[in-house]
Amino acid sequence: MVALRDRREAYALATVVETKGSASASPGSKALIGRDGTLLAGWVGGGCAESTVRQAALECLRDPHPRVVDLDLDDEVLGVGMPCGGSMRVYVEPVLPAPTLWILGHGRVAECLCRFGATLGFRVVVDEAPAPDRARFPDAAEIIDGDYGYEKLEPQAEDAVVIATQHKGDHISAVRALRSPAGYVAVIASRKRSRLVWDFLRGEGFAEEEFARLRAPAGLDLGARTPEEIALSVMGEIVMLRRGGSGRPRCDAAAHRAEPTQEEAVGRELVA
Repeated sequence: MVALRDRREAYALATVVETKGSASASPGSKALIGRDGTLLAGWVGGGCAESTVRQAALECLRDPHPRVVDLDLDDEVLGVGMPCGGSMRVYVEPVLPAPTLWILGHGRVAECLCRFGATLGFRVVVDEAPAPDRARFPDAAEIIDGDYGYEKLEPQAEDAVVIATQHKGDHISAVRALRSPAGYVAVIASRKRSRLVWDFLRGEGFAEEEFARLRAPAGLDLGARTPEEIALSVMGEIVMLRRGGSGRPRCDAAAHRAEPTQEEAVGRELVA
């Protein structure tokens, strides 16, 4: 598990939580299943029981929610094909690496993004050239310096890239970010500068569907003015897209107004 974590690889942990009758595993037995369904370590039963648990692991990695698998070890037709005379319940949970927030640039906005990102559970990587002040990014898991061509920018599909270079090469870094599988690419810039970035990227031959991942200007419309507020608007947008939110206010006074009581309704009719 430590090795998988260090390699930032997803896996599933299967734990036997209950057995009845004859079963080859016992409560507390565990197994690690890799992201390709391979049994990496441990034991939760052999034969078809293992195959069923591995399949459940693949499903919970695709749809990252834990599940309980009931295994009938007594019925060769309706169960898992092992007439052992018992049953098991196995808890299967996905273990996914934390998504990475890649911050390109420096300044107060970048510092706030780093702090907010770490608080929200992201692994934060700051790519700042030429020489970052590490004391300004105490929450960063990694700081990259001297990477003028952003060659070390290697985000995965679940990662977010925020370009806060204050117009210094932001169009170049946006090209590399869009050519990666990153699910979210944002440029902190004015509307005028953002239009220039969009035009440049179109000239680089990107298809229109690829622009669905691009946010320029970055962030939700909060009326943000300060660096802290700008960083908050960007992180809010990342969370919204990651969790499938709408960005609309949760509290709508008209929609949530209390229904009138029967007496109030009758009184209104009389007045009318």
